[in-house]
Formats: sequence, C-alpha cells, structure tokens
Amino acid sequence: MLRLISKLLFLLLMFQTIVCGAVSLDTVTVPYPAHAHNDYMHKRPLFDALKNGFRSIEADVFTLGDSLYVAHDRKDIKPGRTLRALYLEPLMKYFSEDLLTIYDSASPLILLIDIKDHGLTTYKLLDRILNESREILSKISPEGYVRGSVMVVVSGNRPVDYMMQQTQRFAFVDGRMNDLTVEYSPVLMPLISDRWTKYFSWKGKGDMPEKERTQLRLYVQQAHDNGQLIRFWATPDTPGKEREAVWIELLEAGVDLINTDDLAGLQAYLSARGDESNE
Repeated sequence: MLRLISKLLFLLLMFQTIVCGAVSLDTVTVPYPAHAHNDYMHKRPLFDALKNGFRSIEADVFTLGDSLYVAHDRKDIKPGRTLRALYLEPLMKYFSEDLLTIYDSASPLILLIDIKDHGLTTYKLLDRILNESREILSKISPEGYVRGSVMVVVSGNRPVDYMMQQTQRFAFVDGRMNDLTVEYSPVLMPLISDRWTKYFSWKGKGDMPEKERTQLRLYVQQAHDNGQLIRFWATPDTPGKEREAVWIELLEAGVDLINTDDLAGLQAYLSARGDESNE
C-alpha cells in the first residue's frame, strides 16, 4: 500500500506558485490523489485546494443570464460568485505568467463542473464560456484530443449524447458506475464517479467485508483498463478511525481521487503516509 501511495505522489510534479500571492513560495506542495468536494464552500475557492495539493476541484453551477453562478442551491447564489470569477479567470491569470502546468503534462488539473439545473441549456452556455479560456484547456478538436493544463469534466446533469456529437469541445464527461460496461472512450469520459453508499454498506467500522473489497478492486480495475480515473463521493468524512479506514481501502484498491470536504485533513493524512513510505 505504501509503495502504491508513494508511486502516485512521485508521478505528480510539484505545484508552481499561484498568482497574486494567493499561494506563496513556502506553500508549494506535491499534488495528491485528492478531490475537493464543493470547493467553493471554502474560504478561498480554488486556492485553498491548490495550497493543499489537490489534483481535482469541484464547483456546482446554475445558469443565470449569461453567466454560470457557483452555488450548492439556487437560493444560495450570490453576486460575483461566477465560474469565471472564482475559477477560470484566476487560472487564466496564472497561466499568463508563462507557467505551462500546475501538474505534470500527463496530469492536468481537473475542474469538475457539476450542472445543477437544465443539463443541455447550461452546458451550451458552459461551452461558450470555456471557449474564452481555450488556451489552457484540454479539448477535442476535429484533429482529435489536445492536452491542456486544465481538464474540465462535466458532472451532474450531463448531456452525454450532445457532447458525443461535438467535433469541438472544451469539456469531458464524468461517468457513472454503469458506464463501465459501455465502451466510452476516455477522451469522452476520462473519469468515473459514483456514490459510495450505492455500492458499499461498509463505512469504516471493523474490517471491510471481503466481498465488498473484491468488488471495489474490480470496479477500479475496470476503470483503469478503460483508461479512466475513478472516484467515489459520500464516503465517510468525519475525522476519526472510520474515515481513515475507508481512505486506506480506497488507496490500496487504487482509487485515483479521494473525495473530501476536509482539505487540510486529507492533505495531512496523505502527507504523513508519504513520509512513512520514505522511511
């Protein structure tokens, strides 16, 4: 297990400094196999996740006028908190400083955009907005896949059929577990995400049932055989032994992104395990 974690951490390059002093030189970190769930709820959206070395960041969006507002529910929408302002413009400014990557070229920063309202309508607006940031984005062009510094992955209400038909797009699809049996290309669906409790009853108390451990590893193997990453949401996230037990099983199984709202807690855990593997 420690060897696996060490390998995952080794393959990812160190972060660069974030613009405008939001992340200073003494906070540059090694990115972790970690996903910032509901990232926008943190004090500094985007920057807190980057400071803690997270590979993937999640933002929920709603359409309002010609903008996408970031909020968990429509009633929570606040002026100025748009996808452009919180995520795309800071990232564009960062890369305008002649810095090409946050992660190594094989591992772009993942920006998971969860569409909370009408899938197709909101996606079409998202597509137009992403076109403004196309220089930094992984994309599909008529010539094929073009790797960028940031990969946008659409979750929630996903217009999969529409996206499949696009000859040019700036986003990819977040799949579900039942998509593992469908031959979706990873250049359409690079990530599989699903609810932990939909497939597993174990929540970290006692040993994980062997049947569930075997099933978890089968799901991971299927995703990896397809060239896809895999993530589970709604895993236990209250600090304590049960949460750590689930994290251990996820890492040992090869799950690519550990889901959490506790950025500092997961960062500290992964950092400590990385230190142990180097002893």
